[in-house]
Amino acid sequence: MQQKTIGKYRWVIATLLLFSTTINYMDRQVISYVKEFFCTPVARGGFGWSNSDFSYVTSFFTAFYAGITIIAGRVIDKIGTKLGLALSLIIWSVFGMLNALAGRVLALHIIIRSLFGVGEAGNFPASIKTVAEWFPKRERALATGFFNSGSNLGAMISSLVVPWMMAYWGYREGWKMAYLITGAVGLIWLIFWFVLYYPPSRHPKLGREEYEYIHSDDEAPTDREDESTRIKTPWSKLLGYRQTWAFFWGKFMTDGVWWFYLFWLPDYLKKQFGMTGEAVMLPTFIVYGVAIFGSIFGGSIPMMFMNKGWQVYRARMTAMLIIAVFPLLVISCQFFGDVDIFGKAAVTLSIAMICIGAAAHQAWSANIFTTVSDMFPKKAVASVTGIGGMAGGIGGVLVQLLAGKLTDHFSKTPQTAYLIMFTICGLAYLVAWAIMKSLVPKYRPITDL
Repeated sequence: MQQKTIGKYRWVIATLLLFSTTINYMDRQVISYVKEFFCTPVARGGFGWSNSDFSYVTSFFTAFYAGITIIAGRVIDKIGTKLGLALSLIIWSVFGMLNALAGRVLALHIIIRSLFGVGEAGNFPASIKTVAEWFPKRERALATGFFNSGSNLGAMISSLVVPWMMAYWGYREGWKMAYLITGAVGLIWLIFWFVLYYPPSRHPKLGREEYEYIHSDDEAPTDREDESTRIKTPWSKLLGYRQTWAFFWGKFMTDGVWWFYLFWLPDYLKKQFGMTGEAVMLPTFIVYGVAIFGSIFGGSIPMMFMNKGWQVYRARMTAMLIIAVFPLLVISCQFFGDVDIFGKAAVTLSIAMICIGAAAHQAWSANIFTTVSDMFPKKAVASVTGIGGMAGGIGGVLVQLLAGKLTDHFSKTPQTAYLIMFTICGLAYLVAWAIMKSLVPKYRPITDL
C-alpha cells in the first residue's frame, strides 16, 4: 500500500508569519533613517534633537515593547494566535501612521512611539506560539528562522524606501510619508491572515497525515492543541523554573545588540564614513540581506545534529555555542573601519564585520526562541516568550541609552563611542550562552504545568 504524502500547509502559515514580521520591522526601522533630519539643527530646518533625545524616543518605545510583551504573551495564550496577532498588527499600524502627526515635539514622539511599541509587542509571542502549534520540534528552529528572517526583510525594505521617500518628498514631508505609507501596509496583511489562518485542529485545508506529523514528537498528551492550551499558567509558577530564567537572561544579554544595529547603524555610517541620506541605502541593505542567511542557516544547524541522533537540547546548545563565537569579529569593526589604514576598503571591511555580527544574531535568535517550545508545553509558550521579550526589551533600553550617552560624550571622537558599543555587542553572546548553560545544564522539559 502506497504511503500518503505529508502536506506542506504548515509552511503557508510560516509564510504569513514571515510577512507579519517583515511589516513589523519595516515599520520599526523607519525612525533610524529619519534620525538625520530629526537631529539636524533647527537653523538648518531640522528638529534640533541631540543623540540622547533620539535615544529617549527609541528607549521609550523599547521599554513599552518590553513591558507589554509579557502581557501580550498572556493575552495571546488566552485568546489565541489568530485574534491576538491581528489586534497587535492593527495597533502598531495605526500608531505608526499617527507618528506622522507628531511634528517636532519630542514628548509627542515619545508618547506615540511608545503606543506603537504596545502593538509591536504581540508579534513574536504570537508567532512563536504559532510555530509551536504548527511544527514538530525538529522543524521549529528552521520555521522560526524562516519567519524571523522577516526582521531582515523589513529592515532591508526600509533601508531602500525611507531614504528614497526623504529624497523624493524632501526631508520636511518625506519623514511623514514614510510613517504613513509603511504603517498602512500592515492593514493589507490582515485580509490574508483572516482568510488563511485557523488552528491546526480546525483547519479545513490541513490533511490528517500532516496533522499527525506536526504532533509526531509531542512528549505528552497535553502538548496536543485543545482548549487546555488556553488555560492560564501563573507567572509566579513560570518564574520558578530555571528554564524560564535561562531564556530571560539569554534575551536580556543579546536583544539589545539587534536594537543597536537597527537604530544606530545609519548614524555609525555617518559618523565613521560621512555617509548621509541615500548613501546609507546600499550598506544597510547589504547588512540586513546577509542577516537573512544567518536566520535560515542558523535554524538548520541543530537539525544537522539531530539527524545524527543527538538529543534536542544538546543539538540546540551546541549550535548556539558555535554561533556565539562569530560576533567576536564585530569587535574588530573599528580597526577595519580605519580609513587611514585601509583607505577606501575600510567601508567594505567594516560593513563585512557588521554583516557577520547581524547574521550571527539572527542565527542565535532562531535557536533561542525555540528553546522555549523545546522545554515548555504549548499552553505556556507565548507567556514564557513574553517574559523573554520583556527581558530583551530591558536590555535594548540600556543599550540604546548607553549609545546615546556615549555618542554625545564622545561627540568629537565618535569612533571611541562605537568601539565601546561594538565590544559589548561582540562579547554578549558567549556571556549569554554561559549563563543559559549554567542554569539548564541538561535537557529538562517541563511536564507539571
